[in-house]
Amino acid sequence: MAVERTAVNPWPWSTELGFNQGEVVSGHTRTLYISGQTAMSEDGKPQHDGDMEAQLALSLANLEAVLDEAGMSLANLVRLNVYTTDVDLLFQHYDVLAARLGAAGAAPTSTMLGVTRLAVPTLMVELEGTAAA
Repeated sequence: MAVERTAVNPWPWSTELGFNQGEVVSGHTRTLYISGQTAMSEDGKPQHDGDMEAQLALSLANLEAVLDEAGMSLANLVRLNVYTTDVDLLFQHYDVLAARLGAAGAAPTSTMLGVTRLAVPTLMVELEGTAAA
């Protein structure tokens, strides 16, 4: 049975920003819960100190690597949580995330939270997701 996704949007403004208010997922056989991905190198070293755009790009690349390892892609994301130590600065570089999600045809449900700090003090953004296939 193929995965069927139905967007639930009582208002149009969220789709204009690239996310759905809700999503009904049925017919899936696998669910992937993805730990928070940050700007860490393959050997676990934090990268791009002070550079939000580069940290966001690497965090997204790391999220995609986990999806790929599970045989999925950004198109399979049904939930994306974004944690950042600077919401205003993140919004200045949000096009990095929006462009890659848009290119994949993905508009996962989403929450963005401003936090005091992440586990590694030099990191400014963390992406956590759920995917279904």
